[in-house]
Amino acid sequence: MSPFTWIPLLFNLFTLLSSPQPTLSVDPFVSKAQIPSYFLNLAKSPEVFEYMVRIRRALHEIPELGFEEFETSKLIRNELDQMGIPYKFPIAVTGVVGYIGSGNPPFVAIRADMDALAMQEAVEWEHKSRVPGKMHACGHDAHVAMLLGAAKILQEHHRDLDLEGTVVLVFQPAEEGGGGAKKMRDAGILENVDAIFGLHVSSRFPLGAVAARSGPVLAASGFFQVIVSGKGGHAAIPQHTIDPILASSNIIVSLQQLVSREADPLDSQVITIGKFVGGHAFNVIPDYVTMGGTFRAFTMESFMQLKHRIEQVVTLQAAVHQCNASVDFSPDEKPFYPVTANDKELHRHFQKVAGDMLGSANIKDFRPTMGAEDFSFFAEAIPGYFYYVGMLNETEGALASGHSPFFKVNEAALPYGAALQASLAAAYLLEHHSSVKTNKKSSHDEL
Repeated sequence: MSPFTWIPLLFNLFTLLSSPQPTLSVDPFVSKAQIPSYFLNLAKSPEVFEYMVRIRRALHEIPELGFEEFETSKLIRNELDQMGIPYKFPIAVTGVVGYIGSGNPPFVAIRADMDALAMQEAVEWEHKSRVPGKMHACGHDAHVAMLLGAAKILQEHHRDLDLEGTVVLVFQPAEEGGGGAKKMRDAGILENVDAIFGLHVSSRFPLGAVAARSGPVLAASGFFQVIVSGKGGHAAIPQHTIDPILASSNIIVSLQQLVSREADPLDSQVITIGKFVGGHAFNVIPDYVTMGGTFRAFTMESFMQLKHRIEQVVTLQAAVHQCNASVDFSPDEKPFYPVTANDKELHRHFQKVAGDMLGSANIKDFRPTMGAEDFSFFAEAIPGYFYYVGMLNETEGALASGHSPFFKVNEAALPYGAALQASLAAAYLLEHHSSVKTNKKSSHDEL
């Protein structure tokens, strides 16, 4: 065989070896500013996108309430095992914390909540909830899928990008009123962590857009339950009774006046009674009434003042009607959520990274709302940043809001959340590793 015969064979072999392989790879010429868009392309690839869809649908079928996420946690740990990512478990009953990187500073965390809601799903589809009375109606299944997608990207490429430091993956239980973030924080998961990022899917903002702002974005929140005791009797002879329904009605009106007449109109506050139970017959005045609600404010000073006045109004207004009343805030079962406030420096970081990925026109300003998030417990302890990932496709019609039995996730939003979480963490490590000196006290032995 002549030497010229080998040339085409060698050329074909070279072409085969140098052609793109099915596994993901990072171009060595990708610059720091190009990482967000590069990660978005990776997240949209069939390998990662289909992976996240599979995870999200599997979780949607097995919704679990706060501190009961045992199957959810098991699925997460199995995925981390397959990726070769070390983790700690259990934390706060069902929580999982994974680690990607060297185990040395700097440490940056990305978080997903994983609990469901106690409601019956009304959406008929192939992967509808298989658990009666429980549903992922707030998108936490999507949050977990996004975080696992981000973990997949970071685990496969952190060495290619020469990332120094450690990404902490926080899979958190019991966001829906249980304060799982507080329990995880108290368990020490933020030790040596410099910053944390959290997200939430939103039906308000368009697909491909994100929304956030610096400073307060969500209110401090608390719950309370009231028992008003009187003396029951027949409705035809009310003079022989002490009517707890009348007393409770006046309590509700007086509670509304705390906001309308005592709060600064420029200091947003709200009190809502969402539960009222009393009596069982139309012609009988009951012995007692139970009611409950929530109170919220944008400063902790206003929040604690509301708490104080709620106690006063309930007990004194009941006394006016010769009733007795007690107020239970149940801080152990439903801890007070602090104000969720975004760090100013992290806001600049977010704008830069999200702008590189999506363009500045797709970064929307988030108007603060009276909703609450227990991500606030993390952001209260260290610099934190919470943002929203849009999933509205106007050609497909409006989406139901969170906490609706008709809530649906537009799975096309999954790559945006995964890529942005991965990019925020990677960019943070690239920016901060040079100013941090590694020492044994701030390393994680599990890595």
